[in-house]
Amino acid sequence: MMRGTGLVNRLAMLIAAVGAAMFPLAPLHAEDGYDLWLRHAPLSAVDAQAARPYLGRGVQLLGEMSPTVKLALDELGQAGERMTGLEPSPHPALVLARADRLESGGYPSDPRLAGAPPGSYSIRAVRSGRILITAHDDLGLLYGAFALIRHIGVTGTVAGVEAFSAPAMPLRMLNHWDNPDGHVERGYAGRSIFDWWHLPEKLDPRMIDYARANASVGINAVVVNNVNARGFMLEPRYIAKLKRLADTWRPYGIRVFMSARFSAPRDIGGLPTADPLDAAVAAWWRAKADEIYASIPDFGGFLVKANSEGQPGPQDYGRSHADGANMLAAALGTRGTVIWRAFVYKAEDDTDRTMQAYAEFAPLDRQFADNVILQIKNGPLDFQPREPFHPLFGAMPKTKVMLEAQITREYLGQATGMAYLAPLWKEVLAADTGRGGTVAQIVAPVGMAGVANTGSDRNWTGTHFDAANWYAFGRLAWNPALTSDQIAREWTAQTFTRAAAPREAIVQMMLGSRETVVKYTSPLGLAHLMGTGHHYGPAPWVCDLERPDWNPCYYHRADAQGIGFDRTTTGSNALAQYAPAVANQWADPATANPRYLLWFHHLPWTHRMASGRTLWDELVTTYDQGVLETEARAQGWAALAPHIDPERHAAVATDLAIQRTEARWWRNASLSFWQSLHSLPLPAGAAPIPERLEAYQARTFPEAPGQ
Repeated sequence: MMRGTGLVNRLAMLIAAVGAAMFPLAPLHAEDGYDLWLRHAPLSAVDAQAARPYLGRGVQLLGEMSPTVKLALDELGQAGERMTGLEPSPHPALVLARADRLESGGYPSDPRLAGAPPGSYSIRAVRSGRILITAHDDLGLLYGAFALIRHIGVTGTVAGVEAFSAPAMPLRMLNHWDNPDGHVERGYAGRSIFDWWHLPEKLDPRMIDYARANASVGINAVVVNNVNARGFMLEPRYIAKLKRLADTWRPYGIRVFMSARFSAPRDIGGLPTADPLDAAVAAWWRAKADEIYASIPDFGGFLVKANSEGQPGPQDYGRSHADGANMLAAALGTRGTVIWRAFVYKAEDDTDRTMQAYAEFAPLDRQFADNVILQIKNGPLDFQPREPFHPLFGAMPKTKVMLEAQITREYLGQATGMAYLAPLWKEVLAADTGRGGTVAQIVAPVGMAGVANTGSDRNWTGTHFDAANWYAFGRLAWNPALTSDQIAREWTAQTFTRAAAPREAIVQMMLGSRETVVKYTSPLGLAHLMGTGHHYGPAPWVCDLERPDWNPCYYHRADAQGIGFDRTTTGSNALAQYAPAVANQWADPATANPRYLLWFHHLPWTHRMASGRTLWDELVTTYDQGVLETEARAQGWAALAPHIDPERHAAVATDLAIQRTEARWWRNASLSFWQSLHSLPLPAGAAPIPERLEAYQARTFPEAPGQ
């Protein structure tokens, strides 16, 4: 029998509490998840009467009726209709006011708005029981309206709604890896939401609902196409399509960006070269930028993946990343921004792959133009379930840098089960770089980008709980000081239930869910153990791929004696890329955080852990904990059936059953392979492995989505 954990026990207690709780249950109707966290569930009769003056279409407006303000009023009206089920109050008590119009209504100004960034808003209780939403710009009024709706949706009341809120980061962006043919790279929620074939003449109504969801959490920029870009998306016919999206999203405060193929002057422009220092190439990009801005005056700019995984770039011509980025930046001028991805590694470079981006970019600090942003992944490898923060954060103080996170769960089970990613992002944002602050402090002047998980599935994100990651990304980009717990409570109350006991049970399931996936896929700092190409399921045995750093064996380095990647001074010395104070925390296996142990150290299977167990026994125990936690989560969800509508409850139950199967598969296949190397027995009490290693190795998934 596998051994239990504290988390399993806590979940068991919550199951019992939910099962014992008695609530006056309202009739539950089927829901498909399309409304996301904007479903505006009805309030109780008492709460509806109390909220009625603050929701609905009778809002007093001080200022101009711009398209954005109209959206704010529409959102308040829709929320009022759904939450209260009542006619608008004959005595509305909500006022929306531009700060420059406050005097006309006799309302006091809020000094906190002075000098606040665009989109900031103030919500205050004023005379005669009124609530006043104030902002310097119309977008702030829209964000303030969403904040009021969110507060009522979470708490059921307007009490405590007073707040001042300003975005911590100016750029809060989604990156779509969507292709023009509708396929989504690393997408697990159906096909692309962008219907390029019918644009610009036909606009899918989902584009409006997508913009609403983004604006409700403060997302203000969208890259619409894959970083593995097609040159033809810069042609006039696609600029016209992009213009239709830009015009639709502009009232929601969303600017469009495009991934640009670096070789476009050669691919579609008829030039013999794409050398960034070639005058004709620079002129081609200037003309292209002028063409785009003539159609889309507020076009955000270009996202570029260059000289990475076979993509063209300036190094093809002996030029640097700065040469390439600055040439594009000059073409955009003050109108827009070039976002240059730092995800680079080369087939011919035998350096530890986690070190290559730092080696290429750190020497280029000070060399990038003012309108260039370097987009850096959260960790130095590739969106693994757990990585240490990227050493480039803090290492380029004279360069604008932003954080790139992955909302789509490429390495975290894809669209199965539950893996709430706010704790992952909080782990990174809170990391002290030792070079001028935390990651959050370093990226705050610029922003965050998230690789989107939205698709054509009716619920947008493949599973209902994957929507929590979209929501959490937006909330953290607006305010990285929010806790994972706060965000989970907000999302759960708006998405499933405000009732205390079932809401608490769901939140607790969410908070530990990412750690559970880490335990059964990549315990103790292991990484990149997934199957080839599809990145689905375990395949630590793969060691025959063309490139060494595509092989799982490159990363775990397991043999009969031990396991792990030595990145200390006796190995690749990747630790030297971190500030000394940070490197010292990970340098000694006796004191290193066990979460990163095998990321930085190659250790014997008999290495004694702080628990008193050997490393081998600790690995088995950790895998087993992950399996047990998936079992407990499935049981906890089953107990919630009386409190969740049947359609969504059944869908999530199915997802959790799949995750439970996958956790066992990961555990058994991985342990079988490790045993094939060292022949050590499983510790006493551990469940036997049901199949031979060859059976696990024979599994293939040519039809897996997202490839």
